[in-house]
Amino acid sequence: QVQLVESGGGSAQAGGSLRLSCAASGYTYRRGCMGWFRQAPGKDREGVATITLGGGNTYYADSVKGRFTISQDNAKSTLFLQMDSLKPEDTAMYYCAAEPFPFSCSASRSTRFGYRGQGTQVTVSS
Repeated sequence: QVQLVESGGGSAQAGGSLRLSCAASGYTYRRGCMGWFRQAPGKDREGVATITLGGGNTYYADSVKGRFTISQDNAKSTLFLQMDSLKPEDTAMYYCAAEPFPFSCSASRSTRFGYRGQGTQVTVSS
């Protein structure tokens, strides 16, 4: 059974940084994509960033490009999202997601990945 557990959320000032982690267990596939999407109250889900497993190609939403960095530690089966230069509009619940057979690995597709965690809250104040 695949389990994704996020951690690292919290509060930050605008311009600050946070690092999210996602511990994956039971994901035995050596291919596919993993990523992060977010959802703010009253808004649609937004794909944030994705990474191809094995290839390490990364994709970002325009809204976070240049500020967020997705990476993975294969040895520890952990996915990371380094968030710098945070803005109040980054406030949302952030979810880790994974898909072994994706139609596409674009950041926007992460909202449709088959596996997802419970989420971790990120709040950015001005």
